[in-house]
Formats: sequence, structure tokens, C-alpha cells
Amino acid sequence: MGGDAVGGKAAVTGDGVREENSRRKQMLVRALIYIAGTHLFAGFVILLFAVGGRH
Repeated sequence: MGGDAVGGKAAVTGDGVREENSRRKQMLVRALIYIAGTHLFAGFVILLFAVGGRH
């Protein structure tokens, strides 16, 4: 155990922190894409109801 653990837990290296930050950024980008896509779809459905209600 050459300094691999601190207090019984694996030490986080710079690469581990960088990987976690990268994953967090990817998750946020994916969430923003899903949220934007959902809003666009909802807006399209509302537009269909608005146009259909005119007839």
C-alpha cells in the first residue's frame, strides 16, 4: 500500500477529477439538449392545437 489510500478510501488523482468534471459537463450538455428538444416538441404540439382550433 504505497500511498494508494487515504483514510481507507482510494485517493482521487488529477485524472480522476478531470474525468469526473468531463462526465459532469457531458451530463449537463445532454440534459440541456433533452430540455430544449422537449420544449420544441411541446411548442409544436401547442401550435397544432392553436391552428386546429381555428377551424
